[in-house]
Amino acid sequence: MADKVKVGIIGVGVIGRSHLEQYQALPVEVVAVADIDEAKVRQVAAEFAICHAVTDFRDLLAMEEIEAVDVCLHNNLHAPITIAALEAGRHVYCEKPIAGSYLDGKRMIEAAKKAGRMLSVQLATLFAIETKAAQRLIQEGRLGDIYYAKSIGFRRRYRAYVDGDGTIPFVQRKTAAGGALIDMGVYHIAQLLYLLGNPRMETATGAAYQRVPMYEERRAQSGWDVEELAVGFVRLAGGISLALEESWALHLSEIDNSSKLAGSLGGLQLHPFAYYTTLGDMEMDGTFDLAGAEHRWRRCNPDADAYESPQSHWIAALQGRVPLIDTSGLALDTLRIIEGIYLSARLGREVTAAEVEDLSESNALQL
Repeated sequence: MADKVKVGIIGVGVIGRSHLEQYQALPVEVVAVADIDEAKVRQVAAEFAICHAVTDFRDLLAMEEIEAVDVCLHNNLHAPITIAALEAGRHVYCEKPIAGSYLDGKRMIEAAKKAGRMLSVQLATLFAIETKAAQRLIQEGRLGDIYYAKSIGFRRRYRAYVDGDGTIPFVQRKTAAGGALIDMGVYHIAQLLYLLGNPRMETATGAAYQRVPMYEERRAQSGWDVEELAVGFVRLAGGISLALEESWALHLSEIDNSSKLAGSLGGLQLHPFAYYTTLGDMEMDGTFDLAGAEHRWRRCNPDADAYESPQSHWIAALQGRVPLIDTSGLALDTLRIIEGIYLSARLGREVTAAEVEDLSESNALQL
């Protein structure tokens, strides 16, 4: 593969622009951008000096020089566009979540295997310094037997569109598939699963809410039909318990709103990063110089740059520098949990992983 990976980007909204900006520092040549908004796609192409701007993603896929495609669209468009790109022989990097339903995500992974192409999903928290530090402590046995984890994503009041930022498709089930849980929970659940060695979900129970008042005019304009808060409890293989809470709006404080892991010998809080244990029969709270550690790891590990972000990792894997972390498999297992919480909330009872898989339906939008 050439030194610079030739990429095409489908979708040039807020996320697409963010990906474009990150590619500026990577060995990437963005050959083309696609978006149904002709004025926007032409403006973005001009701003980033991209040769081709098209309004039909199929025209982008027809460009032979493109090796890989970056999908930056709403959740229920991930599966159809990704599968089309894989079937066209392109590697795919997809924005999180992998899809709007477990079934759609499973079909994406099957398509990648059939095409013999790489599929990576944007899971930024896997590459955070807190994750790297936690992984080292876990590998050294500092936590002992890990049996409990808590996944938390907190916003006091920051719902898409109705609180001022973001666009309407983020709060409609037909495009987004859900609200706070599928939007933010993907990051936090995947991070914990990764650190735990990705134990399989066994059962899930949960609830979803929209109770905090919002501007009624914005509610009506948006057609809001997703949750602002989701809570749940998941039983994972190996006797591990996972509690979760994801909020876009919640009348509580930011204090103590951090994901956590607890084991027989110690525990971790991920942000701000802290370690808890007992030494000399005394409880001890430990903090770390993460900035100093990250600086040293970058200078001493020749492949450190391949793990600085999900995009840098994907490009390094395409170049054959490092093996690709199975972000798509992890993203699918994360989505099984998320869909399990939604299913439990709808049925009013605990559900099994098998039920989630059997009852999952496609949310994919027609192209």
